[in-house]
Amino acid sequence: MDKKTGAENVRWDLSFMYKGPDDPAIDEDLTKLMTMARLFEERYRGNLHILLGEALKDMCEIDMLSSKIVVYLFLNQSVNLRDEKFLKRTSDINTELNTAFGQHLTFFDLELVRLDDAIIKAQAAKDTFLQQHLSYVIDARKGRAHIFSEEVECALAKRSSLSAASWASFFDEVAADLVFKWRGKNKNLEEMTHILSNHSSPSVRAKALKVINDGLSGNFAKFSAQTLNMITGAKSLEDKERGYPHPMASRNDSNKIPDEVVEALHTAVKNIASPIMKRYYKLKAKLLKLPKLKWSDRNAKLNLRGKSEITTFEDALKIVLNAYRSFSPTLAEIVEDAVKNKRIDAPVTPNRRGGAYNYSIVLPGNKPVSFTFLNYLGSKRDIMTLAHELGHGVHGILAGKAQGALMFRAPIAFAETASVFGEMTTFNHLRATTGGERELLALLLSKIDDMANTAVRQIGFSNFEQRIHSANGRLSIEEFCKIWLESTQELYGKDGEIFTYENTEYLWSYISHFHRPFYVYGYSFGELLTQSLYAEREKLGDKFELLYLEMLRSGGTKDAVALLKPFGLDPTNTEFWRHGIEVSLGKMVDEAETLAKNLKLV
Repeated sequence: MDKKTGAENVRWDLSFMYKGPDDPAIDEDLTKLMTMARLFEERYRGNLHILLGEALKDMCEIDMLSSKIVVYLFLNQSVNLRDEKFLKRTSDINTELNTAFGQHLTFFDLELVRLDDAIIKAQAAKDTFLQQHLSYVIDARKGRAHIFSEEVECALAKRSSLSAASWASFFDEVAADLVFKWRGKNKNLEEMTHILSNHSSPSVRAKALKVINDGLSGNFAKFSAQTLNMITGAKSLEDKERGYPHPMASRNDSNKIPDEVVEALHTAVKNIASPIMKRYYKLKAKLLKLPKLKWSDRNAKLNLRGKSEITTFEDALKIVLNAYRSFSPTLAEIVEDAVKNKRIDAPVTPNRRGGAYNYSIVLPGNKPVSFTFLNYLGSKRDIMTLAHELGHGVHGILAGKAQGALMFRAPIAFAETASVFGEMTTFNHLRATTGGERELLALLLSKIDDMANTAVRQIGFSNFEQRIHSANGRLSIEEFCKIWLESTQELYGKDGEIFTYENTEYLWSYISHFHRPFYVYGYSFGELLTQSLYAEREKLGDKFELLYLEMLRSGGTKDAVALLKPFGLDPTNTEFWRHGIEVSLGKMVDEAETLAKNLKLV
């Protein structure tokens, strides 16, 4: 890297799980897991009507041990997608687990959905563990209309590591190999997008976008198109056979969100957020002193302080910790534990996975643990990414302790609550310590950019997904490019209205979230839900922290309505989404316009 941020030394320590890919303990645990799966079937097949609570206990143990093995391998792959030892180990173990689980565990869900309600109720009355896990049982039984026969489900489970999803796994390896020539040096995608967002020169940003777009075209776009065609084709076939009425239905079900609420979210972003953002981008063009914005200017930083701002990782961590502590010492303590126990891996390194994530699991012994993966380069956005991913981490720890392995995972849409809340807490902490109006405007503009990328951009991604999943048959690269531009312009305006769109047609090809169909709208859902929630802080006063922590501890046990009821909010009301947009993006853009006028910058 050209500039050091201190992130080079922030590496996680995974040795408390295993010592390496050849650690005999992996094979010992794998053998143990195979035995557990076999014994599970022997004991519980045909006996769930009398042993459901005991079966759930043993399923917890299987989940915890399998998570330990699989996540250890995944984390190691993330930091080096070219490590052949881990690649082979991961492939072999996934195949072995899928085969064993398909053979021995498939019956469980099938028998569970067929149990009479009265039998479950009678068992729960005398089994505390089952009583605690009733939400898991109820959720599993909701999918009974979409389940195949045991023979088919077993066959699908055994073949899952060889399915369309395997293309998505290989995609990450191919994307990690992308190299872009930039001023005589080789750059990866993460470094190029950093230049695109942070360079002060419009011409350099435009050149960076061209280099990215050109680099994605050709063989990479071909591979990406094939991956998406495999995923959409396989999903279309399975959805039809399982009886789902439309491509988003299975995701909406797993998110515990009614179709009409998801539709209301998309409509609100198009009709309310999109016009607000067009106002913002017109303001941004004036502040950048540009007659018209190019797409390469969309995330451009306005450096109103006249100097380049690179924040070291140590300083970023202090900012985030102080922000979390100002709201909840409980959350700050969880973050401090993650740092102390080396659960964060932060530097940009060769062959590394792009982006950022948090991975929380419950290990054997009911011990929740959380890992944060970053590509930290020192920008303001990187600080917010740190706050975001650590928010996922505190959510995972709190829910893991309260709910255990089977119920701690929140649906995607609710999983964004703690992460977005962490960002807002950090933003408001920075705001409170910001000096003059110029600094405040710079901070506001950066936050609006981030929120636009979450609340608006992700709905653009979702619109792209809806179109490609609704297409009849295989799509060509040219058709993907056309749909991409159409779905982008639907929210950001026609060519020349706000932006010009040269060198953008291949940008769809590197977005790996498309390999998890309709995952992306959860970001917008979580952003706007959390903004509405955050607006209640002042009204609820001291009660808010306790209510919020209880919400996080709920994990995957509640739907959106139940989660928000204690706060007096109802996401099924269409006005909920309008409110979420107006109290966040609306207010911030209003304030930015006022500050810019006060400073005579427009």
